Amino acid sequence: MAHSGKRRGKYSMSKLRQFLQDAETKAFDQGHRATIKFNIGKYNAAVQRGLTQYSDHELARERASYIKTQTINNLDKYLMEFEANFTARGGKVIWARDAQEALKEIGEIMKRKRARSVVKSKSMTTEEIHLNEYLEKNGIETVETDLGEYIVQLAEQRPYHIVTPAMHMSKEDIRDLFVRKLGIPPTDNAEELVGVARTLLREKYTSAEVGITGGNFLIADVGGVAVTENEGNGRLSTAFPKTHIAIVGIEKMIPSIMDLDLFWPLLSTSGTGQGITVYNTIFTGPRQSKEKDGPEEMYVVLLDNGRTDLLALPEKREALNCIRCGACLNVCPVYKNIGGHTYETTYSGPIGSVITPHLSGMAENKHLSFASSLCGACTSVCPVKINIHNLLLLNRKQSVDEGMAESQERTAIKLWMRAMKSRTLMNLAPAGIKNFVLRYVQKDSWSKRREPLQAAPKSFNQLWKEKRGR
Repeated sequence: MAHSGKRRGKYSMSKLRQFLQDAETKAFDQGHRATIKFNIGKYNAAVQRGLTQYSDHELARERASYIKTQTINNLDKYLMEFEANFTARGGKVIWARDAQEALKEIGEIMKRKRARSVVKSKSMTTEEIHLNEYLEKNGIETVETDLGEYIVQLAEQRPYHIVTPAMHMSKEDIRDLFVRKLGIPPTDNAEELVGVARTLLREKYTSAEVGITGGNFLIADVGGVAVTENEGNGRLSTAFPKTHIAIVGIEKMIPSIMDLDLFWPLLSTSGTGQGITVYNTIFTGPRQSKEKDGPEEMYVVLLDNGRTDLLALPEKREALNCIRCGACLNVCPVYKNIGGHTYETTYSGPIGSVITPHLSGMAENKHLSFASSLCGACTSVCPVKINIHNLLLLNRKQSVDEGMAESQERTAIKLWMRAMKSRTLMNLAPAGIKNFVLRYVQKDSWSKRREPLQAAPKSFNQLWKEKRGR
């Protein structure tokens, strides 16, 4: 973040060009669009069925929004309460200001434990700090145990979706990947493919020295980390290894264990359409004296990494209410066309476009907030009622206020504003000249896929004068 404004601007342009190129490639990839339409379609249908469990879904959203807002506004108090309750049961808390601090502390734990292998359940925060790369550079085998994460790890890709990492892959794609990477005979039987992964992963659980998870919620009053999953891999990743590390963003806080009866169903219904996910676990520290399984040591890494910068912006801090359900991705017309990998960020889709500029730098990621139709579909489905499309507008405004708009754009807006304020200037240029300028302005954007916009032969002002004259 210490780059000069000029250098940051250049980097932003390079990321923007790459984004536009990738977006165009994906938007016109018929195979990709068919796969995403099929997979998201299944989720959307399931969500509609899941919502029928609510007698008043809007009231649940209102309550969840209120609780998260109050928690975020008093986050310091709840974080201290969580730490006191968690450490009272023998847990250890690590406060990490950024990714570098988090990685350094985790690396120290690995050295003390002489760890050679790690099993991981699904965690977006570990993606955010690039934990796998760090561990593997230090000679530690890192295995993703969530099936979707395991698939994208084999494919050497980043997760495609917040909830469904391999959403972009068909059964045939996964079959071909397993044949290529694991040397299995070709099969179109999905159960056989899952069985292959299960067999390979089982031995990893029992041999790993450290298990790593994220956390869907931090619970202040019991000092707990709530983990939600559908495969049981989270429990296996924490039951066998002697050390458990949970890496959780500080915004995941909720005040009480009693709040889970609201948040667990909202998370599962909004994300996958389930009434509640299959496995819901609360970790409150290492194995206690009368417990038969669990780790000997448990650490919680409380990750800031730009979150307090967002917290310091009152008009935008509601973005921290996000519970990572993925609902906004599934309804977003932009996401469904360009796909998750085009964003080149940990968090994609509408909410990713809101928070990434604050977590990873506005100059490098400001273009994400412009990659939206502002249709408001994301806001309408958010279970905690984040006003996502308005936050995208506020990000755009911030980028302009901080002087990040390109010089050509600034010049064009100034000329347009000057012309719009002067009827004389508007009438001065004939339609032919106006159309020449419009063609030039649109050639690399609107006109690439559409007929160019054209000025009318006569302006409204001229037509009005002629009518009044008649």
